[in-house]
Amino acid sequence: MIADYLLIDVGNGRTKLGLATQEALLDRRDLPTKGITPELALESVAGWQFRQAILCSVVPAAIAAFQQAFPDLLVLRHDTPMGIGIRYPKPESIGPDRLANAVALAHLHGAPGVVIDFGTAVTFDILSADRHYIGGVIAPGLRLMTDYLHERTALLPQVELREPDTAIGQSTVGAIQAGAAIGYRGMIKGILVALKKELPAGPLHIVATGGDAGWIISGMEDDITVDPDLTLHGLRLVGNLRALTHV
Repeated sequence: MIADYLLIDVGNGRTKLGLATQEALLDRRDLPTKGITPELALESVAGWQFRQAILCSVVPAAIAAFQQAFPDLLVLRHDTPMGIGIRYPKPESIGPDRLANAVALAHLHGAPGVVIDFGTAVTFDILSADRHYIGGVIAPGLRLMTDYLHERTALLPQVELREPDTAIGQSTVGAIQAGAAIGYRGMIKGILVALKKELPAGPLHIVATGGDAGWIISGMEDDITVDPDLTLHGLRLVGNLRALTHV
């Protein structure tokens, strides 16, 4: 079977790959972003057959490798047809992954809404009721914060991030885990409260994605949907729109 799309989401740490039809994801793979070459890009999709490759990247240097591997590559930009508008002073400065998330939010979950993407940085991206990207928030990612603690202090270890047993840490590791989980949720809640004050009253679709989304959101009482493949779905939907305009 030849699938419609190869979907490529290039992050700072890892690159996610998806094989998809116009309707759904069929398979997923990932590889480290650092050191990607055209040869590694081709090896990473061995056995997959597809008609079109679509990419969003927060690492400009990685784009060239994928363009060499897939000459017909569609690279998502602010001026790519996406089925949403942009009301933002410098649209070319918006991260392509953030645009892909906004596309998926609009088409799969609804507007107005907020996407929270837990990556190296945690980003909040806001879609207005009339389906326009209007801005967002960028804060340090969870692992960036905990890695910094380890790197910048002599006695604090690097820890595995997981749900703490208690809020009162009974060890250095437990204390860091409590600070990470409880403190990070507090930051997420605080940002959402501030955003809601600036948005019109009414229902707001909030979707979380990224590596740490599941366990962070599971400990929150807010009505937040977790969609780990949101960015890939955004790329799939961009591909569908392109296919319609090239019929």
